[in-house]
Amino acid sequence: MRVLVTGATGFVGGRLVPALVEAGHDIVALVRDPDRYDAPEGVTVRSGDLLEPGSFESALDGVDAAYYLVHSMRAGRDYAERDRRAAHNFAKAADEHGVDRVVYLGGLGEERDRLSEHLQSRREVEYVLGNHDFDLTTLRAAVIIGEGSASFEVVRQLGKRLPVMVTPKWVRTPCQPIAVDDVVAYLVGVLDSEATRDDTFEIGGPEVLTYEDLIRRTARIAGQREPTVLPVPVLTPKLSAYWLGLVTEVPTSVAHPLILGLKNSVVVTDHRIEELVPVELTPFDEAVRRALGADAAADSSAELEGEAAPPEDRAKVP
Repeated sequence: MRVLVTGATGFVGGRLVPALVEAGHDIVALVRDPDRYDAPEGVTVRSGDLLEPGSFESALDGVDAAYYLVHSMRAGRDYAERDRRAAHNFAKAADEHGVDRVVYLGGLGEERDRLSEHLQSRREVEYVLGNHDFDLTTLRAAVIIGEGSASFEVVRQLGKRLPVMVTPKWVRTPCQPIAVDDVVAYLVGVLDSEATRDDTFEIGGPEVLTYEDLIRRTARIAGQREPTVLPVPVLTPKLSAYWLGLVTEVPTSVAHPLILGLKNSVVVTDHRIEELVPVELTPFDEAVRRALGADAAADSSAELEGEAAPPEDRAKVP
């Protein structure tokens, strides 16, 4: 199958392309700057920008299916409007080129819970893509664990840098993190499953945790002392987003929308995908070890023995 991957240089897209190649598909990667993309062997690279009609449409020639993994959050405050325009431009071009299927990775969250602006934007993109001729398969995920994940980097840096944290009450919000390898497995798997056409599915890891759990356990696995977390009712998510910019290196344009979204419970309630696309889910602790690198396992063992190794900066800020 000839498959287009938008967002091929991103956190998920960069892992998805080689997985699709391994699965035997003919891959076209759409990137804005081909000179900065080290494509796997056999991948066709096309340049273009979804915000600029006329620049990217040729990448859709002969394409049977496409993955939509574009997100503009790093672009600043107008990311929602940019994402809306990009989705409209892509969907119109996909229809014109007769694309049969599109797979979109969105975000978990119940709309009745008054989704944050970030999650509302992800849902709006989903609606835009769903109002076109192609069959849309949507996978909704919460925090994705892996090196290069902005949300995981926030968790990692908080646990590393703050022995005591005064946080808003969102620290007790439940979420269901999932390893990036498992996300990629689901993305690849739905393409071969006719039963997943034109439908929406929720994906998550094997554990439901609070954000406090995520911070504490990530710190422990990294060989650091678990921080003391003190939730207070008066620290709003908006104020905590500004506070976060002072204690982490995650770009403000990314950190603020993510923090404002932590008020929403993001837990899988629809488990149909588990039968349609069976994936052996990665335990949370193992996912964190992979994200932190090979030294994490050794440091975790040392911590359990009371001989914690000095913490190191093992994950890059995306």
